[in-house]
Order: sequence, then structure tokens, then C-alpha cells
Amino acid sequence: MNTIPKTGLWLSAMVICFVAAAVLSLLQQTSVFSLMTIVQDSYYLHVTWFSFYQASLSTLISVVLAIPVAHVCYRRSFPGKGLLLKLFGMTLVLPSLVAVFGLLAIYGRSGWLAKVFSSLDGTLPFNIYGLGGILLAHVFFNLPYASRLMLQNLQGIPQDQHKLCAHLGMSYWQKFKWVEWPRLREQIPHIAGLVFMLCFTSFATVMALGGGPKSTTIELAIYQAIKYDFDLPTGALLAIWQMLLCSLLYWGLHSFSRIIPVNNQSGNAGNFGLRMTRTLRIWDGFWLGFVLLLVIPPLVMVVSSGINQQLWSVLTRGEYWQALWTSVRVALGASIFACVVGVGILLTSRALRLRQRNVQATGIELIGTIILVTPGLVISTGLFLLLREQFDVFSHAYWVVMLVNALMALPYVIKTLSQPLLQIQQQYQFLCASLGMKGWQRLMLVEFRALKGPIAQAMSLSFLLSLGDLSAVALFGSDDFLTLPLYLYQLLGSYQMDAAAVVSFTLLLFSVGVFYLVEMLCQWKSPSRQC
Repeated sequence: MNTIPKTGLWLSAMVICFVAAAVLSLLQQTSVFSLMTIVQDSYYLHVTWFSFYQASLSTLISVVLAIPVAHVCYRRSFPGKGLLLKLFGMTLVLPSLVAVFGLLAIYGRSGWLAKVFSSLDGTLPFNIYGLGGILLAHVFFNLPYASRLMLQNLQGIPQDQHKLCAHLGMSYWQKFKWVEWPRLREQIPHIAGLVFMLCFTSFATVMALGGGPKSTTIELAIYQAIKYDFDLPTGALLAIWQMLLCSLLYWGLHSFSRIIPVNNQSGNAGNFGLRMTRTLRIWDGFWLGFVLLLVIPPLVMVVSSGINQQLWSVLTRGEYWQALWTSVRVALGASIFACVVGVGILLTSRALRLRQRNVQATGIELIGTIILVTPGLVISTGLFLLLREQFDVFSHAYWVVMLVNALMALPYVIKTLSQPLLQIQQQYQFLCASLGMKGWQRLMLVEFRALKGPIAQAMSLSFLLSLGDLSAVALFGSDDFLTLPLYLYQLLGSYQMDAAAVVSFTLLLFSVGVFYLVEMLCQWKSPSRQC
């Protein structure tokens, strides 16, 4: 029997040391006993309450509305359904500021709706800056994500159950109540927890759409304390507070998680035996129209606004190409590093699972997802405090931002590759043993060839997450180290809306191009395997 690879143990230890160094640097500035000052300070209590409040509302709206949207996509076939589902999968990795710009172009003070009201001698009845805008942006990102997760759960219902429902003559609501809702109910707590964590640790969205002190989250308060006030003890204290809250939330989420086995006879047979009444068609059409109006117009506005008179001027600016090149270098380095570390950790956890040591395997994989309890801005804050006394951190910003982004992408790499790696091992382990293939020979000749699709998907996901990230570069960015998201934020902050529209358009074009290029390569290399 082959020995258990030690690579994953060393890489897990490296991740722990990296995070521990950042946390210890925070503790040097303050201590956990100082957390009582947060409880006694009304402003910090308000910031904490608002973080929970906006995340709870965002989660409630996203998850509740995702149920009928997922159900419509499950039961109905319509033109462009495949494209819409791909778009659902992309909203999670879409650069935050690109979506924010699209929402501002529609709902902002000088947006499309404001012009419509102005032409009717009226004023816009709402303000996008503040809680309303934050909720709108979070629903834009997370409703499609939640819908896609629910759709995957519904597609796991065995076809025999659909046939049985048709045989019993169940109506639409009866089938939903007795067959489909129990399936969704088991995973809704897990999906809601994931969405809550994403909204609770949201940074770029709140920074762009927050309406001042009343709409400030913990992460934004950390950034303001360090970047603007240079109040290092307060920034460190808030970072520790954020980390403790995220740890409690993550372990609470982990206790709700449950894996539902997929039946071999599962498939999309949601409309089997159902009679499409007029009321049902109106219901489906309403929710389909709702999600299209939510997702499509902001992206269309990014494209239409980006083609303006400033297009050539922006594309000939040196800082634009500097920002683009920096973003590509950071994203490429982060995606490669995240995939190498992720594969190394999974090779060890896979070997442990095959020896029925599931607790140890789960523990190693959880170490790889430690960033879920230590958000990127918290890690960046700790590293900033740690390294500023050693050397000029801004001159080494590339390596720090790249490592933080790689760590932020690592949980997605592990989630994407864990199941395919385990399946390949179970499928080919005896054949490889009979041929005497092991180590690098087996990894290169068998596993990497069979896993080109999932690896390409993991790399593209890591690349896009890093490309659109603003949390790490917000602390370390400067005139010499400028990424496209940071450049876009600067343009929005100085109200150069036409130039910001061009940058948003090119960033969207680049992200979509990478996303679909990888998918096309996966289908071309392996037409029988979905990427």
C-alpha cells in the first residue's frame, strides 16, 4: 500500500503559520481582553449590529427569492436557459466594482432611472447609497448563486419519484410540498449560511455604496482606522473582533452542513406529468422576468456606458495599462499558487480518506479553508502590522497581495477539486498499481489528464476572484502598485464616471472572456465531461 503523501501536511502547516503570523501581529497591537472596549463603545456596537443586520437582510431576501427562481429553472425549458445558468455561475466571481458601477448606472443619482423621473418632472424616490444599495448589490451577487445551488439539489431528485407523482396525479403544489420542498429544506440552512458569510465579510460593495457612518461594517471600519486615521491598535482590535465573529459563524454553518447523495437516476424531470395551466405559466413568467431584470440590465449598462467618448483616452493612459498588467500578474500568481497548494492538500486528504481516516482528512481540508474565518482584510491588516517594522511593505506589495489573494481562493479550489480527485483515485488506483505507476509519473500521465477540466475551472475561478478583489490591495495599493479594481474605485471616488465606465467595461470584458475561454477549452479537450 502506498504511503500517505506528506506534501499536504507541510502545505497545511505553511498556511497555519502564515495566518498565525498575521494574527499574532494583531495581538501585539492589542489583546483579546481589550474586546470589552468594543462592547462599551456605542459606535463599534453600531458597526457590529449593522454588519449583522445588512447580512441578515441580504441573506433573507436572496434565499427566499432564490427558491421560486430555482424552481422555475428546474421545471421549465426556455431559450437561453443554458446561458442564464452560466451567468448565474459567474455572478459570484464577477468583480464587485463592475456590478456596483452597473447598478449605479441604473439606480444612481445620475443613472437611467433618475433621468426617466427627471423627464417626468419627478425625482428618484430612493437613494442607492446606504442600506438599500448594499442590499441591492448583495442580492444581485447572491440570489443567482443561491438559485444555482438549489437547482443542483433539485436535479438530484430521482426520476422514479417524478413518475410516482405523475402516477398519483399530484398537482404542482402537492408535488412541491411532498417531494421538492423536503429536498430544498435540508440544504437551505447551509446555503443561507454561505450567503450570510459572503455578505458579512463584503468589503468592496459596502465601501462603494455605504452611506457614511450609519452604513459602515466591521471590515470597512478596519480599513478606515488603518488607512485614514492610522490608528493601528483600533484596526487590530476590530480585526480580532471580526475574526472571532467569523469563527463562530463558520463553525455554526459547519454544524448545519449536510451532503445529500445524488442518485444515478437523477435528472431534470421537474415538469414530468405536470399540466401547464395559465396560472402556472404566469407564475413562472413572473419569476423568470424578475431574475432577468435583476441580472441583465446592470451588465448591459456596463457595456453601453463603457463605449463612450473617453474610451480611446482611457485606453491610451499609462496608468490603465499599468493597472491591467499588475492585476493580471497578481491574479495569475495567486491562481497558480492556490491550485498548487490546494492539490497538495487534497492529495494527502484523499489518501487519508481511502484509509478510512476521515476525521484527519476533514481536518486538513478545513485548514485549507481557514480564510473563511479570517477574511482577507484581516489577514492583510495583520501582515501590514507585521511587515511594516521589517521593511517598506509598499515596495513588496505584489507578493503580499498575491499571497493573500491565493489564500482567499484556496477554499474554492479545494471545493472544486476534492470530489474529482477522490473519484479518479477510486477509478484508477488498481490499474495504476498493476502497471507500477506512482508518484509524479502517475500524477502527470493519469490524474492531470483526467482532471484538466476541473483544474482549469479551479484556476479560472481563482484568477477571477483575485482579478476583482479590492480588500487586499486597498491597504497596500499605491501609485506604483495599482490594480484595475483600485483604479476603478479611484475614478468613482473622483466622479470621473465616463472613465470609470470604460474601466468597468474592459474589466467585465476581460472577466467574461477568461470565464468562457476556459469553458470552451474544457469542452474541446473533454467533450464528455462538464467543466
